[in-house]
Amino acid sequence: MNDAAPAPTPAPAPRRARVRAPELIGKGGWLNTGGDDLTLADLRGKIVLLDFWTFCCINCLHVLDELRELEEQHRDTLVIVGVHSPKFVHEADHQAVVDAVERYQVHHPVLDDPELATWKQYAVRAWPTLVVIDPEGYVVAQHAGEGHANALRTLVRELEAEHGAKGTLRRGDGPYVPPEPVAGDLRFPGKAVVLPSGNLLVSDTTRHQLVELEPDGESVVRRIGEGEFREPQGLALLPDGKVVVADTVHHALRVFDPETGAIELIAGTGRQWWQGSPTSGPALEVDLSSPWDVAWWRGKVWIAMAGVHQLWTYDPETGTVEVAAGTTNEGLVDGPAAEAWFAQPSGLAATEERLWVADSENSALRWVDTEGAVHTAVGTGLFDFGHRDGAADQALLQHPLGVTALPDGSVAVSDTYNHALRRFDPATGEVTTLATDLREPADAVLVGDDIVVVESARHRLTRLRLPEEAVRVESVAYRTRREATEVAPGRLRLDVVFQAPKGQKLDERYGPSTRLLVSSTPPDLLLGGEGTGTDLFRELELNPDHAEGVLHVSAMAASCDDDPANEYPACHVHQQDWGVPVKVTASGAARLPLILAGLDA
Repeated sequence: MNDAAPAPTPAPAPRRARVRAPELIGKGGWLNTGGDDLTLADLRGKIVLLDFWTFCCINCLHVLDELRELEEQHRDTLVIVGVHSPKFVHEADHQAVVDAVERYQVHHPVLDDPELATWKQYAVRAWPTLVVIDPEGYVVAQHAGEGHANALRTLVRELEAEHGAKGTLRRGDGPYVPPEPVAGDLRFPGKAVVLPSGNLLVSDTTRHQLVELEPDGESVVRRIGEGEFREPQGLALLPDGKVVVADTVHHALRVFDPETGAIELIAGTGRQWWQGSPTSGPALEVDLSSPWDVAWWRGKVWIAMAGVHQLWTYDPETGTVEVAAGTTNEGLVDGPAAEAWFAQPSGLAATEERLWVADSENSALRWVDTEGAVHTAVGTGLFDFGHRDGAADQALLQHPLGVTALPDGSVAVSDTYNHALRRFDPATGEVTTLATDLREPADAVLVGDDIVVVESARHRLTRLRLPEEAVRVESVAYRTRREATEVAPGRLRLDVVFQAPKGQKLDERYGPSTRLLVSSTPPDLLLGGEGTGTDLFRELELNPDHAEGVLHVSAMAASCDDDPANEYPACHVHQQDWGVPVKVTASGAARLPLILAGLDA
C-alpha cells in the first residue's frame, strides 16, 4: 500500500490568444486574379500563405523558388498570396510590379502594396517574411528569411488534417488566373556579350535560354539551351572564344561553345549554398548561390555571387572555385577582400587594373584592385539612393545591375531603377548621365562607337551613340520607405524568435546550431553588443549621442529531424538578415523582437 500523496495534476499549457488576420489592402490592386479584388473573406476555408516580397531582393527570389513545390502539392487547399512591398521608389511603380510578376513567373495572386499598408498591419520587419493564416482566418505562424519550406510543408499538412476534421477546410481551385502569354524574340533579357563573329549573345532570362542575334541586335540566328538553363544572367567571353554563363536559378556556371553549340557544366551542384557549406574546392562539388554575372579577369572567371553578397572565382586551370571577396554580411564596407561587405553584387566589368562591380542593393559602384582590396566609387549603403550627378561622394544611383568599361578609362553604369545609363570617370571623380528613358537597363556592351543597352523591361536591345555631352537630369534623392522602429536609449534587448518546426529540434551534436551577428550604421550607434555569438538574444547598448541609425542583424538556425533511431537525420537551415532603421526616443521600446520562425510570445 502506498500512502504517498498523489502527484499534483500538471497545469494545462496556457492557450495562446488567437489573432485575427488583418485585411489585405494595397493601393496598387491585385494581379493574377483575372481583374478581381480579393478579401480574406473570399479566402475563408483555405490555408493562406502571405509572402511579403519585393522584386529587388535576391532572398525573396529564393523563397519564390522554395515555395513552388509546396504550391503545386497543395493547390486545392493552399492559396499563396504575394504581398509586394517595395524598398526602392521604382518598385512602387505598378507596371514594374506587373513586369516582375511575369519575369519571375509568379503563379499566384499578388497584392501590389506600394504604401506598405498591409506590411504595417502585419508588423513585418524584413524581406522576405511569410505569414500563415488558417482556414478560419487566424494567424498561426510567421517566418522571416529563407529555408522554411520544410517547416511550412509540415504545418500545411497539420492544418489540412485539423480543419478537414472540423469541417472548416474548403478544397478546390484557388483564385489564381494566369495572364495571357506575350510573343516576342526576347522576354526580360538579362546580359549580353559580343561573340568573335560579331554577333550578339543575349541571356533570354524569363524564357530560360540564350539567343544569338545578328549584329543589328534584332535578327535571331538561333536559340540555345532549351531545358539546360533556369533564368540565366551573366555572360563572359573566354580567351578561347567560349562563353561562361551564369545559370542563376540552377546555382551553376556553364560554358557554351559558339562553334559546336555544346554546353558544359563547369561549376556548382545545383544546390544553393548555405552557411557552413564549403567555400572552396573542386568546382563541381561546391554549392553556389545565385551567380548573377561573370567576368574574365587576371586568368580567372570572377563571379558576382548575388545570393550570398560575395565575389567568387573559378580557375579553369585547376577546375576549382573559391571565395574571393566578401563575408556574406550584407552592407557596404571597404577594405581587404576578406573583410569587405557587399549587397547583392549583380554586374562585373574588367579592365587591366580594376574589376568594377555594380553592387545593386547598396545602389553602389565598387571596384577591386589587383591586390584584392575593395573600394567604393559611388554609393553610401543600403538605404540611400536616387538620381544625382556630380562629385562621386555626393552622387546617387538606384539599384544598378550592370557596368561596362569604356575605352577612355571611365565606366558606364546600367542604372536599372533610374531607367538610365550613367557614367563614372575615375580621372575627374564625376558622375554624369549618358541617356534616360531606358526601361530597366540591366547591361550594356560596346559595339564599335556605339553602346548596345539591354533594355530588360522593354524586351529588346537598344543601340545608342556614345554621347559627347551628358544629359541634364533633375536631381532626386530618396531613403528606403520603411518607418523607423522607436527604441529607448541605453540598454535594448534583442530577441530573435525561433521555434523549431514540429518534429524537429536544434541539433547541438557538432556544436552550436545557431548564430547571431549584430552591427550598426553608424558603427558607434552601438556602445555594446555588436559582433558574433551563438545565442539568439543579445543585450545591446545604444549610444545616446545618436538619434537614429540602422541595426544590422543576421541570424541562422539549423534544426534537424527529432528521431533518435535515425543516425543521419535531415537538417534544415533557416536564415535571415535584417536592416532595422531605429529612432532613439525616451518613449521607445526596450525590447526588439525579430521573428525568424514562430510567433513572439
